[in-house]
Amino acid sequence: MEVVIIEDEDYNVRLLQGMLQTIRPEWTVSQSFDSIKSTVEYFKENKQPDLMFMDIQLVDGISFSIFDQVEITCPIIFTTAFDEYAIRAFKVMSVDYLLKPLKDSDLEQAIKKYESITEKKNLQKEGVYKELLEVIKNGEKKYRTRFLIQGHSSYTSLESNDIAYFYSENKITFAVTFAQKEHIVNFSLEQLEEELSKDDFFRLNRKYIANIKAINSFEDFFGGKLIVHLSVPTQEKITVSRLKNSAFKEWMGK
Repeated sequence: MEVVIIEDEDYNVRLLQGMLQTIRPEWTVSQSFDSIKSTVEYFKENKQPDLMFMDIQLVDGISFSIFDQVEITCPIIFTTAFDEYAIRAFKVMSVDYLLKPLKDSDLEQAIKKYESITEKKNLQKEGVYKELLEVIKNGEKKYRTRFLIQGHSSYTSLESNDIAYFYSENKITFAVTFAQKEHIVNFSLEQLEEELSKDDFFRLNRKYIANIKAINSFEDFFGGKLIVHLSVPTQEKITVSRLKNSAFKEWMGK
């Protein structure tokens, strides 16, 4: 179990390491960083840990800017003396938000929460693995071709091929059609990745999945990222991370 600590005060790093050693002695703190710059540089070149502890205010700014420069996919427990960032923290990969000075009981509760989430994800992975075995036994996987859409007093069917892209906002997933109509679908983006054809749909980033027929063009962006232009308007600029750059280009060229 590998842990990374992002904290700009040596005392707090040592304190957290000691608390973790007591609560979970089998865990290993592999790295610690005190700045946005050093964190970004490390994760551009190295794999991510199982869990990250992150302070909000670092020596060179607010740690949320890390997420604008590198894709962080591991769970995070925030540790900070400031409570005004709590809502923003839970918009990223946050498991919990602990206020300093840290208490052993609060830290242990946050760790148990992380372990509970991880256990559920592992069970889901086992379920996906079993499903893949069934696919191998029974033939090619069948992907979702339509969605049931609930209206005010009736239901309609929406064909997957009519959907230009999906996006997530406040834990709600929306499907936007080529006709620029928006519908709520009862699936997370993670579920849709499994349900949709990999030939037709691609997970661009944390918020968007796009139909290949909706992609007009894409271009290089700073930091190895890409900007993707869709034929149907979106609420914001869509980028593909450096880590997904090659996979996206390969998908587009199939």
